[in-house]
Amino acid sequence: MANATQSSNPGPDDLFDEPVPALQQLLDNPFLLLFLGIAIPTVLYIVWGVMEIVSVPIAK
Repeated sequence: MANATQSSNPGPDDLFDEPVPALQQLLDNPFLLLFLGIAIPTVLYIVWGVMEIVSVPIAK
């Protein structure tokens, strides 16, 4: 009888048996988020600057 009540009332350990998704593990890393927050705008501004320089007409 104790087994029937135990299986119908899951404990706190039973709720967290699922594996953590890979994307959640990735986004839980604050250093990775810091790196991405600095690297992505830097790359975008460099690409934007190169596009601006290339679009300037050559003087004659």
